[in-house]
Amino acid sequence: MRADRLLSILLLLQAQRRLTARALAERLEVSARTIHRDMEALGAAGVPVYAERGRGGGWVLAEGYRIDVPGLSEAEVQALFLSMPPAVLADLGLQGASESGLIKLLLALPSLRRHDAEYARQRFHVDTSGWRRGAEPVPLLPALQEAVWQDRRLELTYERGDGATVRRIVDPLGLVAKGRVWYLVAAVEGEPRTYRVSRVRAAAVLAEPAVRPPGFDLAAHWAASSATFAANLPRFPVTLRVAPEMLARLGSVGAYLRLEAQAPPGDDGWSVLRLSFESEAEACGYILSFGALAEALEPPELRGRLVALARDTLARYGGSARAAALPSASAADAP
Repeated sequence: MRADRLLSILLLLQAQRRLTARALAERLEVSARTIHRDMEALGAAGVPVYAERGRGGGWVLAEGYRIDVPGLSEAEVQALFLSMPPAVLADLGLQGASESGLIKLLLALPSLRRHDAEYARQRFHVDTSGWRRGAEPVPLLPALQEAVWQDRRLELTYERGDGATVRRIVDPLGLVAKGRVWYLVAAVEGEPRTYRVSRVRAAAVLAEPAVRPPGFDLAAHWAASSATFAANLPRFPVTLRVAPEMLARLGSVGAYLRLEAQAPPGDDGWSVLRLSFESEAEACGYILSFGALAEALEPPELRGRLVALARDTLARYGGSARAAALPSASAADAP
């Protein structure tokens, strides 16, 4: 695998001209120390690579040095034909170009590799639509795309989550599709921020060139900001007692639930779980969906809310007399 990595380093430097050890390490999923050792090995083999120090520096392949790109492997061919979901390309207006490009690539491949490409296309499909959220209207996506491609500044009118509308001059850094929801990553005074494209109310591409923070990597930034966002989501803690049959269904829940702790089953086979939901409403809907297979233990106000919801449901479907037979919230919480 090291020979493949050395070749990848050379191809990346040939394409990008200059890359930091950190950028190479993140791209190839190794440590920066490993990259330094690889550079030493390339230098010892006579490859003209050298390090430029200071701001904006990095590893450089001597100008004029080129290597011949070898033929595509089976895995590389399959990856090329699976690389971008059609729905995302359609949002960018590139679906037609993608299809024609893949046809040209297919015709240029040897017959054996054509089989590899068709094999992959017939056996794998990436559906970006998701179950809980569909595509959002993004009429201004083409303008944002133009600014990103041309490295031009943008003047945005943006509606924040609280409903307030603000205007910003931003340096566009990239577009990210999470499922079918688009986000613009852009810098304001050098600080990267994230904007939901469906909330952009107006966008004008300016003549000024965009300023890109040194060493900025879109994928690495998105991974870090997504982790921070998830960690800072509002959490509603719940202690739940569940039947054995319910444990197998925990893995099928959405992103709104997080399992914090799980005690060993008791003599009756039931387990006590500590869960975090985004809100009380999410917790109520989830717990009630399991009927008699789950019992909320804490917090006390959640137990009262569940009793009230059960009474309302029974009143709607079974009549007020049956609802009145249910214990009150205070009685239900009594030991």
